Amino acid sequence: MTAGEAPLRAAGCVLWRRSHGGTLEIALVHRPKYDDWSHPKGKLKRGEDALGGALREVREETGMECEPGAVLPTACYVAAGRPKEVRYWAARATEGTFVPNKEIDRMAWLPPAEARARLTEDRDRELLDALLAVLPAE
Repeated sequence: MTAGEAPLRAAGCVLWRRSHGGTLEIALVHRPKYDDWSHPKGKLKRGEDALGGALREVREETGMECEPGAVLPTACYVAAGRPKEVRYWAARATEGTFVPNKEIDRMAWLPPAEARARLTEDRDRELLDALLAVLPAE
């Protein structure tokens, strides 16, 4: 990695919904290429704004339409030897159906404690905490 190398730009959402009983559920996706569980996210297309990219990635990876909410912390880390910057939003799922694909083979709606245990990376647990801090209590 060279000094001052521009980071890869990506965006995603911590996707949530309330079950019919009112219980908070968090959507996690499984990527078979990495065998990990994470929040839906992906690289931005040339000229794409971060929020637009985040909503597109949620749609592509989960099949869900969503309503964006609060801005969550940006994750900065090194991936494949390059700096990566991923901007995140809280997003409430509104409708849609998950269909497995080559990139994402599984999706799970989990209560926060179960989501925390299943997430592979600590940075994703921090995003879950940030979501819980901004969601209105119901």
